[in-house]
Amino acid sequence: MKKTLIVVDMQNDFIDMALGTPEAVAIVPKVREKILSYRDRGDRIIYTRDTHEENYLDTPEGRKLPVVHCIRDTKGWQIADGLYAEGSKIIDKPNFGWPHWDQEALEQVEIIGLCTDICVVSNALIIKAQCPAAAVTVDASCCAGVTPATHQAALDTMKMCQIDVI
Repeated sequence: MKKTLIVVDMQNDFIDMALGTPEAVAIVPKVREKILSYRDRGDRIIYTRDTHEENYLDTPEGRKLPVVHCIRDTKGWQIADGLYAEGSKIIDKPNFGWPHWDQEALEQVEIIGLCTDICVVSNALIIKAQCPAAAVTVDASCCAGVTPATHQAALDTMKMCQIDVI
């Protein structure tokens, strides 16, 4: 069975810049280990990258979350140093979830990254809906939420939707 690691939004702005948290910083070593294990086995790795333009504050999301972040081609938008596995696919997504997971021929998927309670849960649910035959797992130790409480709430939601949380 084809294994795919989806690394959600492990970008500077979510780790230690505009929207960073101590919990996000804390998962970086575990995320790096997970990425290296997939790379070393030759499994597929796909990264998502939250991507906004200069007019972010004028968008519906920007009006509800008025913190400029992940503006294309800025340091905050970049995947954090040491986390990108050469040759892996990067998906620039303009909002929480990428609507085209059904084009990726997903069979066995593991999801890690930021933020559990926004983009991780969004992408996990989209994959579950679009690719019902795919086995979907989220590694909670390689995820962090906006707060510890909302991280746990998102994990509970994913469990209720038949996503395996380890």
